[in-house]
Amino acid sequence: MSRIGRLPIKIPESVNVTYNNSIITVNGEFGVLSDTIPDELGVEQNEGILIVTLLDQRHSARSLHGLYRTLINNMIIGVSKQFTIILNLQGVGYRAVVQGKSIILNLGYSHQIIMDIPEGISVEVIQNTQLKLKGCNKADLGLFAANIRSWRPPEPYKGKGILYENEVVKRKSGKSGK
Repeated sequence: MSRIGRLPIKIPESVNVTYNNSIITVNGEFGVLSDTIPDELGVEQNEGILIVTLLDQRHSARSLHGLYRTLINNMIIGVSKQFTIILNLQGVGYRAVVQGKSIILNLGYSHQIIMDIPEGISVEVIQNTQLKLKGCNKADLGLFAANIRSWRPPEPYKGKGILYENEVVKRKSGKSGK
C-alpha cells in the first residue's frame, strides 16, 4: 500500500467535493476542477475527510494510488487557496505588460513576444520585471510558466533570463577565469 496514497485529505469548509461514476468534481471559491479516477481506485468521504482507497491490489493499481491522492489534494488546495508562481525577468530591457487576455514580453529579441493567457490563469505584472501567475490548476499553471520561461532560460555567464522566484543561477567565469 502506498504511504502517500493512504493519507487522509482534509476538506476545507468552503470546498464541495462530489464523486460519482469515477469522476471527481471539486468546487471552491476560485473555480471548479474535475478529473477521472481509474476503476482500480475508490474515493470515500466522511465528515470533511477524503480517503482514496485501493480496490485492486495489482502493481499497476498500487502505483496510481499515491498519484491520484496527490492530484485530488492539489485540486482541493487549488480551488480553496490558488497556486502562485513568480517569475523574474533579469536582463537589460527585459519587461512584460499585460494587455487584455495576452501578455507582451520584451526579451531582447527584435520583436515582441505575444502570448495568450489561458483560461483560469491570472497574470499580474509587478514593477515591469516580475510576473505573478495565479491559478487553481497546478499543472496548467506550471506549464504556462514553463512556456514563458522557454523564451529566455537562465544562462550561466551573465545570469540573464527568466528565473523562478528564489532560483539561483550557478555562474561560470567564462574565458578570463582560469
